[in-house]
Amino acid sequence: MSKNIELLSPAGNLEKLKYACHYGANAVYLGLPSFSLRSNKKAMTWDDLEDGIKYAHAKNIKVYVTMNIFAKNHELERIPQYLGKLKDLNPDGIIVSDPGILQIVKENLPDVELHLSTQANVMNWASAKFWHSQGVKRVILARELNLKEIKLIKEKNPELDIEVFVHGAMCMSYSGRCLISSYLNKRDANHGDCTNACRWNYRLVEEQRPNIYYPVVEDENGTYFFNAKDLCLISYIPELVDAGVTSFKIEGRTKSVYYNSIITRAYRKAIDAYIENPENYDPLPFLQEVMTTSNRTFEAGFINNEKDSPNLQNYETGQPVQYYNFIGSIQTYDKERKIAYLEGRNHAELGETIEFVTKDNIISKKLDRIKIVEGEEANAIDPNKIYEIELDEIVDSYTLVRKRDLNISQEQMKDIINEQYIAFGNMKTLEK
Repeated sequence: MSKNIELLSPAGNLEKLKYACHYGANAVYLGLPSFSLRSNKKAMTWDDLEDGIKYAHAKNIKVYVTMNIFAKNHELERIPQYLGKLKDLNPDGIIVSDPGILQIVKENLPDVELHLSTQANVMNWASAKFWHSQGVKRVILARELNLKEIKLIKEKNPELDIEVFVHGAMCMSYSGRCLISSYLNKRDANHGDCTNACRWNYRLVEEQRPNIYYPVVEDENGTYFFNAKDLCLISYIPELVDAGVTSFKIEGRTKSVYYNSIITRAYRKAIDAYIENPENYDPLPFLQEVMTTSNRTFEAGFINNEKDSPNLQNYETGQPVQYYNFIGSIQTYDKERKIAYLEGRNHAELGETIEFVTKDNIISKKLDRIKIVEGEEANAIDPNKIYEIELDEIVDSYTLVRKRDLNISQEQMKDIINEQYIAFGNMKTLEK
């Protein structure tokens, strides 16, 4: 078994890039709004891109730049200039979907490594072979494939790197090439401007009864027949490695720092645990961590060829569930005073139990004293303030602080995790 398994994490901005690097990513993917399917103008800038690549390279972490839009004619004119600036930053690879953009990249940056986006919908070994012949080093496979199909693609293309999405939101469309948002809102998902219209509550209207709405499923809340559950393949790491996957990709450039860090951390630990002891790999403790992030409940996609499974869609609600709340992040730690300086991002009250999540450990502590830096004692942690928290254990500046939702007991949390675990075909359960 090869130990060169890459964990690839999203970097929606410079802060998220640094957290992804800290929590165990071997590589990150990012891009500027213009060509990267993420139109958020508050994301990366050229300065961020330069600083981020330097930061990652200093830690021996690779950086892949996304240029995976499907370009229109007027957009092609700007690409050579964009590539000229990008060349000086020395990225490790460029992710493309459009054959025209691929050709322009080859002409302007002939030495750069080319990765083919999942948007290109590679579904079979012949398609993969074609793209390899065009200079593509890595193919990010369509999400509709099962394990046997992935394995055959690799067997037929042994020199081609295979990348697979293992975690994150699933589009109700063919590997992300969605038209719903464009049709309903004139905002093009294929240019990074998706409005998540697939998550909305839809009802049926009969043409002659325009003001009468019928639920497609007999439910007082209507139905969410476009609303895919989130993908989670942490239970399938052994099978994916056996199939020849070399890069495990996490979706989520627009997700929070907490989400990005916790998911990266969980998959890092899971991959390392499998490599160290493949015969006794148990995904349960890593699934427990995954469940602390906001999610639409999980499923394993099409990995077991379950195309007709009722478990792929969430018909109950378009809202995510969240069992833990992100309270803040540690800025510094004073070893002499044993004080952690926490930047508050959400609310936590005196007397509540919080958890400090480091790269290696999780430390639980009851909030028995809170003090605002250069201020008075406080009864709660709130956003946009720095607090002093007494803590005996040393923590680093990337430590995350969270608390479990008080409406969810520890026993209920175990039941939730067990339900998810069994849904993946793994019959072990947590002890009560």
